[in-house]
Amino acid sequence: MKEWITGRNPVYECLRANRRHFFRILFNRNSKVAGRLEEIYHLATDRKLAIEAAEIKDLETISDRHQGVALQVGKYSYCELDSIVRKAKKKDEPLFVLLLDQIQDVQNMGALIRTAEVFGVHGIILPSSRSAEVTPAVVNASSGASEHALIARMNINQALDVLKDLDVWSMGLDMDESGQSLERINLSGNLAIVVGSEGSGLRRLVREKCDHVAYIPMAGNISSLNAAIAGSIALYKAFISRKT
Repeated sequence: MKEWITGRNPVYECLRANRRHFFRILFNRNSKVAGRLEEIYHLATDRKLAIEAAEIKDLETISDRHQGVALQVGKYSYCELDSIVRKAKKKDEPLFVLLLDQIQDVQNMGALIRTAEVFGVHGIILPSSRSAEVTPAVVNASSGASEHALIARMNINQALDVLKDLDVWSMGLDMDESGQSLERINLSGNLAIVVGSEGSGLRRLVREKCDHVAYIPMAGNISSLNAAIAGSIALYKAFISRKT
């Protein structure tokens, strides 16, 4: 199955990661090939892709966020949990995994994938169902970070059981203040951070399987953060903890 990746950064990262099958690449015939577009041009040439000049109206039929370029690719290839574990071992680092429990909004998912990639997460686990998938919209929202990330799809409860057997402790993130304040938890060592859905947070069984449940203390008038921001704060804190 084929799909279109559009936008300069997503197309650039997709070509740079070189993990998909590439079919076609279209450039707006009126765009100056400079900056990021020039980098895309050279990468496409390296990948043996024929450069096709396209009218702006043709690109707009593909996406209204094309930024003058569109890349036709094969479907996103998910990995197995074993691949994530091997990545951590190869880097000789404690395992660092992000689990997204039924995140539906593609913008939230894209933002979390991008943050996870920036802060050294070895892999991401999505549920097998009732969750956004890695679609072109998610690739765009992640600014192409999804093309570098290792992402697996499996039952979240089963994933937590497997990780526990690998001596990985898990922390669920929720706004329920019955848990512990995030600032008081040491996030070093083998770690899995679980972020719940935008509306209902962590599912009951997932919450029960977590070793700790944390909330982010707040001082302003707004009583909650969206999933992407809350998850990003937790990932950054873990990143700092793992460096010290």
